[in-house]
Amino acid sequence: MKTPIIIRDKIFKYKKDALFYFKSILNSYEFGETLNAEDTADVTALLLENETRRDKIGCGIKEIRIGKVQFGTKCFQIIRYDLTIENFSYVYCINGDLKPFTKFSNACRNAIHKDLHDVKQKYFDQNSVKGKVKCQETGILSSWTELNVDHRQPNTLSIIIDRFIELHKVDLKNIEYETDKDNKSLLADKDLESKFRDYHMEKANLRIVRKENNKGRSYQGRVKNQKKDLRIDRT
Repeated sequence: MKTPIIIRDKIFKYKKDALFYFKSILNSYEFGETLNAEDTADVTALLLENETRRDKIGCGIKEIRIGKVQFGTKCFQIIRYDLTIENFSYVYCINGDLKPFTKFSNACRNAIHKDLHDVKQKYFDQNSVKGKVKCQETGILSSWTELNVDHRQPNTLSIIIDRFIELHKVDLKNIEYETDKDNKSLLADKDLESKFRDYHMEKANLRIVRKENNKGRSYQGRVKNQKKDLRIDRT
């Protein structure tokens, strides 16, 4: 029988129940709002339950409010008594640390976030008609939020990361990470991060496609470059 999760006076039989509870707290506030006393006590207790997250409390919690992180999503934001600010994820607190490959993959994705954004921005700058561009799969005129930057098969992002690990003999268990102001996980080794960006730039063939067309394109599984493939430019 699984051990229940106990946070203050609340008992959660399954992780999914705890996740739903704290997600509900998060979504009941708008960006910048401060949690009430009861919710603050629950969220603080959640932090204390996770040994790897306790250091985020620092000199003590003055208040907890709703912050904004990557892609405009919500997170809990600690305001300490010394007025320093720290974002944290309730999901990490409940689920525990991610597997080594997943942690490394997330850091790699964050390392190339600006590169992918720049590719998308350049495509819009060159092709925009009244704020819309054609999806490179369907030809449908689409807005920025309707489109993703997609890695054309066979060099999907997961494959690129996997090959980079093999090529550079990356020991996933000994990789060190840091977080930025938005609580995004980054590689602490900036030389390794730069090498991954270079490797990704070399291998990635990119397309701007509608989000619903972002999956299941097995017919594109060919290595040969195509004229409409987009590439990353780094200066």
